[in-house]
Amino acid sequence: MRKVLIPTDFSENSLNALKYAVEVFKYEQCDFFILHAYADEVYDQNAHMARELFNEIKENVYQNSEKELTKIEEILQQISPNPRHSYKTLSKFGQLVDESNEIIEEENVDIVVMGTKGKTDNSKIIFGSNTLQVIKYVKSPVLVIPNGCTYTPPKNILFPSDYQLPYKRRELKLLYTMARSFRSKINFLWVSTNDKLSIRQEDNKEFLETSLSGVELESHRISSEILTTAINEFIEYKGIDFLVMVNSRHSYMENILYTSTIDTIELEIKIPFLVMQNVPRI
Repeated sequence: MRKVLIPTDFSENSLNALKYAVEVFKYEQCDFFILHAYADEVYDQNAHMARELFNEIKENVYQNSEKELTKIEEILQQISPNPRHSYKTLSKFGQLVDESNEIIEEENVDIVVMGTKGKTDNSKIIFGSNTLQVIKYVKSPVLVIPNGCTYTPPKNILFPSDYQLPYKRRELKLLYTMARSFRSKINFLWVSTNDKLSIRQEDNKEFLETSLSGVELESHRISSEILTTAINEFIEYKGIDFLVMVNSRHSYMENILYTSTIDTIELEIKIPFLVMQNVPRI
């Protein structure tokens, strides 16, 4: 049984991510948890409001959240009346990352699916602030879906890695299952000016290949000092339609996320992007 958490802010972008999720897992038994965390909506109304008014606004936002979640469930039942799928909607007065992590731990969630952006659809940034926080801090793999991206089975998966750290078996199993289901090829990409792996890197690469045996694999190296440029060019050159990266300390993903601000991330994400969380952050 696959357990999938889908945060929503009721935007078209988040609805698109929902539609993608029910398609990508349409052949699996799945429990979908559709979450709307609304604390910011209440607190942002007026910082100096009276407690009585605050409680009234909080209740109104909750009622609206419940109504919108009901609409979403009705839409999903119409577009995907899948007997393998069950839906549970959740309105939570809290912060998105905190509420997501609580559900992930309580329900043993396998993956979070969300749009790259929500209601604030700024074309100049790659990730919205909520998506960026979820990618950085939730304790689960996160699949982010670009705006307007419709489901097609991915055939060419890109997995950039420096092979410096071992990987989690559970998350590699998720990737293995998806790649096998789609009959995808996984392209490993090592971006480095060195041309030889260390013993540590060789061992981690071997573990990765062993864990994904049964899937078509191909290894590549690009000599470059600019990681994002190398990844962007490889995606274009190889016709990559699905990107996978690992968010852990000293990883490629950490290099991109933690040395960039929200409006300077230089990955050109136009394809579904699976971020695996190798080390939970405190």
